[in-house]
Amino acid sequence: MARGLAIVTGSSGLIGSESVSFFIEKGFDVVGIDNDMRKYFFGEEASTKWMMSRLLKKYPEHYKHYDVDIRDFDKLSKIFKNGKPDLVIHAAAQPSHDWAAKEPFTDFTVNANGTLNLLEATRQFTPETVFIYTSTNKVYGDTPNRLPLVEMEKRWELDKDHPYYDGIDETMSIDNSLHSLFGASKAAADILVQEYGRYFNIKTVCLRGGCLTGPAHSGTRLHGFLSYLVRCAITGVTYHIYGYKGKQVRDNIHSYDFVNTLFHFFQNPKVAAVYNMGGSRYSNCSILEAIDIIEEISGKKVNYVHEEKNRIGDHIWYISSVKSFMNDYPDWKYKYDIRKMIEEIYDVQKELPLDELMDKNIG
Repeated sequence: MARGLAIVTGSSGLIGSESVSFFIEKGFDVVGIDNDMRKYFFGEEASTKWMMSRLLKKYPEHYKHYDVDIRDFDKLSKIFKNGKPDLVIHAAAQPSHDWAAKEPFTDFTVNANGTLNLLEATRQFTPETVFIYTSTNKVYGDTPNRLPLVEMEKRWELDKDHPYYDGIDETMSIDNSLHSLFGASKAAADILVQEYGRYFNIKTVCLRGGCLTGPAHSGTRLHGFLSYLVRCAITGVTYHIYGYKGKQVRDNIHSYDFVNTLFHFFQNPKVAAVYNMGGSRYSNCSILEAIDIIEEISGKKVNYVHEEKNRIGDHIWYISSVKSFMNDYPDWKYKYDIRKMIEEIYDVQKELPLDELMDKNIG
């Protein structure tokens, strides 16, 4: 029986690498596209080359890697012409609010133009392909911050009677809000993916993720909150909390659970679908609550400082409603809650040599 073919961008990153493994185990051959831009964004400690090497070693017969920039349409075209994929998983991105303001052109061309290149390559060469885009909840900008939040001892929270208590759904507007330049470039890509679905009748989906995490995350100070927080606990590096008293709430979803949604969508794809996807009420925590869990698991105190100024466009409270996705794909279920997720990240990272974890000077 012939194997399917998937193209995965950002194939050495968190969601990309999880997708490579997941879909090869499901009987696909996978072509990975990743030029280790994460190292350029965040420094040597965030490089994903170690994951590329691991995937090539683990799947020599079923994984092929291209060191290609998604902004290079000519090179992408050759890959699509030669491959004719059944599935495209677009997980490559510049993922940081703060970094985007340093190099707006780089941020926009990676997130928006790169997505356009992949959509156009799909339309020109494989229009029957299922196209999955890992979007972000940051497309909603700071609109969630207008919710009537109540301050608790260690978190901000919504009243249980509020319509969004069980999570923010896809009806929230993306207009009239402060996004950060990163949020704007991702929103542009999100709209492009929807438009290529509707206008060209391509099977596309935008999965607007919350905090995506897992043991494969190359966490760094500017991106990858749980992974980096665990690293700080192990190494003693000081963790920086930005604004909101450390009570800001995030719903965290394990990379396996997120990639499992991709598989369910692939099996029954739609045109121009949009779903919020995160840990929902099943898996969420504030930063202070995460610190408590990590200290309990590791037996170590987390050194942290609080800076009053929050990151531009950052959310005070964000929990995703996944009801729309679960209504359409009722067989999908979570495997990881917040504690199980942190335990796995810690168990993997504690076995790494200290110099592989991080350069302590960056703390």
